Amino acid sequence: MRIATFLSLAGIGALTFAACPGFAGEPGEIPPPKDEPRVIDAGPPPSDAIVLFDGKDLSRWVSQKDSGPARWEVKEGAATVNGSGGIATRDGYGDCQLHIEWATPAVVKGSGQGRGNSGVYLSGRYEVQVLDSYENKTYFHGQAGAIYKQYAPLVNACRKPGEWQSYDIIYHVPRFDADGKLQKPGTVTVLQNGVLIQDNVEIMGSTGPSGAPKYRAHPLKQPIALQDHGNPVRYRNIWIREL
Repeated sequence: MRIATFLSLAGIGALTFAACPGFAGEPGEIPPPKDEPRVIDAGPPPSDAIVLFDGKDLSRWVSQKDSGPARWEVKEGAATVNGSGGIATRDGYGDCQLHIEWATPAVVKGSGQGRGNSGVYLSGRYEVQVLDSYENKTYFHGQAGAIYKQYAPLVNACRKPGEWQSYDIIYHVPRFDADGKLQKPGTVTVLQNGVLIQDNVEIMGSTGPSGAPKYRAHPLKQPIALQDHGNPVRYRNIWIREL
């Protein structure tokens, strides 16, 4: 009995030592990190997130037309595109995790790119397409969840018109040297409604309506922008974590 107890305690002691920071493992093992991961409240939103829109006002946003106050209509917890122009965050952000919820109009009007069109612009220039792609055909790298005119989504995960949808975006900003030469392309991962639709793809350059995408050097931290494409798309619950 005493031998069994001793062996049991010895085992617990070994586990305790193994869990201690700085404990030397077997040769070739990766040593434990020196810094303990921060403890956060997972939320949502996570406790270390910056809430960009909580359904009350657009005080963290400005109009892209004149840098004045954002003029989209805020009602019932959502901000609706209303033809007053795109909006952008007052502050710039670099590498980030971005959560955003959106809904296209419940009353279907138009087709293709004319139906529930908007967009999320990372660094103000790389677009993740927002579109009503529920039973609505268009070019594949222009449907909802596309990195516009660059990558089609892996699957079409769209809900019906009028229903709320979500994007969770992991974005790493492209890097440029002091002379403006591209050193490392930007990358983006997107989950739509919890489904992976873009898997760490390399951004090819700025979004444009036509022509080949091209990079133009820009600072690390730039605003996030939402597009006014003339359709009353709604947004809510927008938050960002800087990485």
